[in-house]
Order: sequence, then structure tokens, then C-alpha cells
Amino acid sequence: MQKIVLASNNAGKLAEFKALFEPLNLQVIPQGELEVTEAEEPFGTFVENALAKARHASASTGLPAVADDSGLCVAALGGAPGVYSARYAAMNSAGQGDGANNDYLLKQLIGESQRKACFVSVLVYVNSPSDPRPLIAEGVWWGEIAQQAAGANGFGYDPLFYIPELKKSSAELLPAEKNTYSHRAQALQLLVKQLAAAQHS
Repeated sequence: MQKIVLASNNAGKLAEFKALFEPLNLQVIPQGELEVTEAEEPFGTFVENALAKARHASASTGLPAVADDSGLCVAALGGAPGVYSARYAAMNSAGQGDGANNDYLLKQLIGESQRKACFVSVLVYVNSPSDPRPLIAEGVWWGEIAQQAAGANGFGYDPLFYIPELKKSSAELLPAEKNTYSHRAQALQLLVKQLAAAQHS
């Protein structure tokens, strides 16, 4: 079985990747098990940061690598917080963590009727650090920012991310439901198709 390194130590992500990659005879190993340090993420776009993380993990291990960069983009805020989603409040001296991020986002949208938003996940797979043809897959999950948080599942902005067609927030979905609709699930499915096609080319 071909080993590939996941440029993350997130247990939830690892479980998702393992389940989808095993049918392709790919064994996913989190970078922490291989003593890979966290990569710098200096860029303003998801794809550039994901590519930087994948290249760093591959260069550190000599293995193919997969990385993702994801976040929330709110139309009324010009696409913010975007790649800075995890540290949105901290960057604006408004605290740290999911709760602070959610509170800060709601404050930015006071009086705003346009609340359309999307979660974005960009996955990048490289065979080597200098791979000239990285596989890139993007998943986009549309919804809107609710007036207040709801639900106890998920993490990050899930309690505020409302999906009109489901009449629930992301945090009100069961994990299996979320994995059907989410941005990361969409991107993973696309990447798996690309990997399968590459194996047969």
C-alpha cells in the first residue's frame, strides 16, 4: 500500500481521508507521526496555502503529500475572514478561539441584511515537492450567517452557518449528514476521482 502524508494532525480530517483513500490502496499518515513541523501559511488564497503545506510535508518526508486549506467567506465582508478564519478575532484583538471568532463575526454583520456565505476547502496532492502537476480540488458549501448560534455539533463557525434548504445550521447536523454536504467532503470526493483517474492513466 502506497503511503502518503497528510499535512495535518487533525483527527477528524485523518479519519475522513483514510476512509476515502484506502480503496485506492493509499495509506494516509498524519505529519505529526513523521515529526513534520507545521508549514508557514503566508498567502492570501486557499490554494497557495494548501500547496505550501503539501510541498513542505513532501519535502520533509520524501513521500507524496495531501494538504487542505479551508475557511469561511462572507459576501458582505468582501470574502473575509477567508484564509484567516481560524484567527479572525485574534487578528483584530477580539480574543481567541471559536467562540471569539463567532462573536466577532456577528458584530461585523450587525445591521447587514446580506448574509450569504460559503465554506471553502481546497485540497492539494503532490507526488513530490517539485511536482509540476499537483492535483487540486475545491469544494464550496453555500449558506448564510444566522443571527445567532445554534447546535452543538461541529466546530469553528458551524453554529452560525445556516443552510436554508436543510433548515439547520451546520452544527445541528449529525456528522454523517455534514459529511454528505460539506465543503471538505465535496473536495475530497473530487480529489479521489482525480487520483483514481491518475492511477489508470
